[in-house]
Amino acid sequence: MTMRVRLNYFLPAFLGVVSVVFSCLADAGDYGTTGLIDIPTARFETDGLFSVSASTDKRHKQFSITFQATPWLQGTFRYTGFNEFFYWDRNYEFKARLWEEELYLPQVAVGIRDMVGTGVFGSEYLVASKQVGRTDFTLGLGWGRLAGSGLVSNPLTRIDDRFATRSAETGLGGELSFGNFFSGRDVGVFGGASHKFESVPVTAMLEYNPDQYDWDSREGGDRPKSPWSAGLTWHALPGVDLRLSLQHGDEIGVGFRSYLDSKDEPPRRDPDRFISSYYLSQSDLPPQINKEKWYDRLLYDVERSGLILVEGNLSADGNYAQLVVGNASYALWSDALARHTALADLHLPATVKSIYFVVEEGGHRTATVVVPRPSASYSDSPRVYLNQVRTLSGRTLETPQYRTGFVTGKINTAMNIRSRFQLFDPDDPARYQVFADLSSEYALSSHWAIRSSIAINIDHNFHESNRQQSDSVLPKVRSDVVRYLNQGDSGLEKLIVEGRDTAGRSVHYRVFGGYFETMYAGAGGEVLYWPHKSRVAFGASVAYAKQRDFDRGFGLLDYQVVTGHVSAYWATPFYNYDVAIHAGRYLAKDLGATFEARRTFRNGWQVGVWATLTDVPFEDFGEGSFDKGFYFQVPLDGLFGSKTRGRFATRMRPIQRDGGQRLEDFSSNIFWDLRGARYDAFDPDERLLP
Repeated sequence: MTMRVRLNYFLPAFLGVVSVVFSCLADAGDYGTTGLIDIPTARFETDGLFSVSASTDKRHKQFSITFQATPWLQGTFRYTGFNEFFYWDRNYEFKARLWEEELYLPQVAVGIRDMVGTGVFGSEYLVASKQVGRTDFTLGLGWGRLAGSGLVSNPLTRIDDRFATRSAETGLGGELSFGNFFSGRDVGVFGGASHKFESVPVTAMLEYNPDQYDWDSREGGDRPKSPWSAGLTWHALPGVDLRLSLQHGDEIGVGFRSYLDSKDEPPRRDPDRFISSYYLSQSDLPPQINKEKWYDRLLYDVERSGLILVEGNLSADGNYAQLVVGNASYALWSDALARHTALADLHLPATVKSIYFVVEEGGHRTATVVVPRPSASYSDSPRVYLNQVRTLSGRTLETPQYRTGFVTGKINTAMNIRSRFQLFDPDDPARYQVFADLSSEYALSSHWAIRSSIAINIDHNFHESNRQQSDSVLPKVRSDVVRYLNQGDSGLEKLIVEGRDTAGRSVHYRVFGGYFETMYAGAGGEVLYWPHKSRVAFGASVAYAKQRDFDRGFGLLDYQVVTGHVSAYWATPFYNYDVAIHAGRYLAKDLGATFEARRTFRNGWQVGVWATLTDVPFEDFGEGSFDKGFYFQVPLDGLFGSKTRGRFATRMRPIQRDGGQRLEDFSSNIFWDLRGARYDAFDPDERLLP
């Protein structure tokens, strides 16, 4: 798994510099999940809270990512190293709330630890928490490792005898161990308490953990001397917790957690201040701007506002205007339209009463927002004004009367220092590269462009990896990534020609060709049918891809494949989750389907998961059994005190193998690219007020 980031964007967000929620609903333990030290509680974070944590003690080093997926469901991914012997383990935990706390009733949750993994930490639990003043008490029943030596017989054996036996086999990992869930001869009890002090930002914890560390013991590790542990969590800064613990009577543990609220509403930023072209003389304007033409004046002000004006029309009677507009800098389209409205109101002819803004996102026209002209609206009530806003389908102006002459003979370039990480290598959990990225774009038209990216190595340690030669029995379509990162530490990252457009009002398409990415070159296209205001969309993508040489020059290897998918999307009404299924042929020529679900927040945050099952047997796939992982998109607006639509986006895989692999940025992407300009982004609210 390779992850590419801008250091100056990514690190501040995860160190708590951005706006975060300081007062969390619950603390998290060494396992990343809300809990005490090693045991879970029935508490949950606030909806949408995202956290990363790290801890170390005598036995383990743990790195965790936790996301509060809904108010009642929490998910955690952990990467654990064993200090007493050489081993790294990947495991997942999910916890669901059964009911909330009431006056005489505790909050109760059920969870599975190591739900999709090797089973090293396999355990299940039913846990209750009750708050009394500033003290929170927890008591739970545990199966698997949380059963310890056991206290009572497993009551589920009365339902089915299969619950009496728990397998110790861990296998390749990655599979749901349904046969082990809530099984085992005995059930144990765990519990503890936490107390939040009123005068200092510190939480004290005491826990009873019956885990006997059987797996560690079989591998030569020590058993715990005591089931009791105690600790202190210091809420050091907004979004940063530090933890110190004495575990099992004689082991010291330390932990760190950084968290932020992915639901935080982005601030409404004041527009850039300048003197409008309406008040400037002709001599103060660029020579290509004619002050006597309303479109020229509007274009000049729009571009200085960080917005885009593509083309426009006036109706025959002059009562309404149609403007095709874009958004280059505002985090929310509603803010961008508010600014467009204010500027259009200043420059449009006096006869215009309504403005039809045709929203263009990345070359695709997604919606038409009809806004009453503010100066022609005779109501003092903002709500009455907003109730007149309508959202229609996108459209194409067949014969635009006015059109912006985009600069096409100019190359725009940018130089950035970036980093690339390869995580979860069992030999070393993190390898890195720091490199200079020289990016260029040459606009051929408003819908076509040539884009390139060249990487110039500064420093890396990929040459230390022992996995440069993959043991895969499948075509090595991804597992040779270390060879590319080592032999091609500098080279051509991308060189493509791409065109995007919309046919009619519901069909969006793109075509592309060139050097797609580090490992592949070729050509292909994608189409998406998405009717206006429909929660369902359908798409298809196809590409011919040929593997690039390891030095990332212009050379190509012999391996080639035609890959493609048909896709179905559903924008669910469930907590802003969107789900998709892609079925087709993958890079290793395997056949199967990918399921993905992403939750998108109004501020631009996006968190998702995916899993791919193909006709490759788990044994042939290798470690991990099937492809799966996480998707993160973090908005960068406001990190440097300025407006931006920039995003940091990455996919994280626990293990990189060859089955179920796609051209990630060139396969079934239009739906996600248009997510920020979907019809419900323009539901009337106060942000549409100019």
